[in-house]
Amino acid sequence: MITVLSTVAIICFSAVSWLSSMYHAQQKSLGAEWFNRGSADLAQRRYKLAVSEFRTALLYSRGDYTYQLNLAEALVGQQRIEEAEAYLANLWDRQPENGLVNLELARIAAQKGQPDRALRYYHNAIYATWPADHEQARRQTRLELISYLLKIHQKEQAQSELIALAANLGDDADQQAMVGNLFIQAGDDRDALAAYRVSLKTSPDNAAALSGAGRAAFELGQYRLAKQYLESARAADPNDAEIAARLETASLVMQLDPFRRRISVAERDRIVMDTFASASQRLASCPAIDTTNDPAQPSLSETLTKMKPQITERNLQRDPDLVEHAMELVFNIENLSSAACGNGTPTDRALVLISRLHEGN
Repeated sequence: MITVLSTVAIICFSAVSWLSSMYHAQQKSLGAEWFNRGSADLAQRRYKLAVSEFRTALLYSRGDYTYQLNLAEALVGQQRIEEAEAYLANLWDRQPENGLVNLELARIAAQKGQPDRALRYYHNAIYATWPADHEQARRQTRLELISYLLKIHQKEQAQSELIALAANLGDDADQQAMVGNLFIQAGDDRDALAAYRVSLKTSPDNAAALSGAGRAAFELGQYRLAKQYLESARAADPNDAEIAARLETASLVMQLDPFRRRISVAERDRIVMDTFASASQRLASCPAIDTTNDPAQPSLSETLTKMKPQITERNLQRDPDLVEHAMELVFNIENLSSAACGNGTPTDRALVLISRLHEGN
């Protein structure tokens, strides 16, 4: 009897275990089925359907981390931010090193105007654990962080993040050109130029990188280098008006600078006479600057009229100090006119830039 009862008990226990396993397998299968439906709708941005399907999936697989995370993403898509944040906070408590959870919390904090929390979660996400392709995920997260920093006008922090990003990109031409664009937005022309030059090493005909390098060199006052890049960029895209305008200005800066190296005395004096004439026209077109608060000081037009007879080739050759005085007056007129009356002609714009090259000299 004991043997029979033991056998029956074993059979019953096995049957119950088998039925229980079958039940749990069916529950898991149904959960996975609803999860797959939700994932498909989430990918298509059908957030309302996705929320319902993920909730159903959780009925069959309660507490499943992945299901809850996807539900939180669908809630974010549906702009049900508070509900999503509650799910994500719970998930973060369970796995604070999860990259996607930190990223979603960073996005929510950014959306709610909480920059300190957003930055903390973004940095957590960059150095967190990701399910696949860690480096790509970290790179995309850092790019998102940089965009956020630029949006909230934290340019210095954006520059630091960009330097860290650029160091891990290698010689990828497209990625380096993209980083160059972001450096421009962050106000870091020097690092932007470096990124563009890395890009051009492997892709020398990249029009966007050529244009970006020309712009960065131009803003750094490296007009000879800017001219080289901008000429190549214009050849690649002859219809780009911005490239053409910047190239014209860079060329004029090189032509009209009387203090540049390896220039003959005759050429220097010709430039001084030409720019003095341009400044006279500029002053006539912008009379607002021809005033003085000190009656003892002559106005710009009086100073210009007094100096004008001296600006001859012979006098300039005999008196190098006259070159300095004439160009000081030219630069003064051009800078004041630029502030009061706008950029003026391309020549006027070039003379303002030349004055900046020689400030303090």
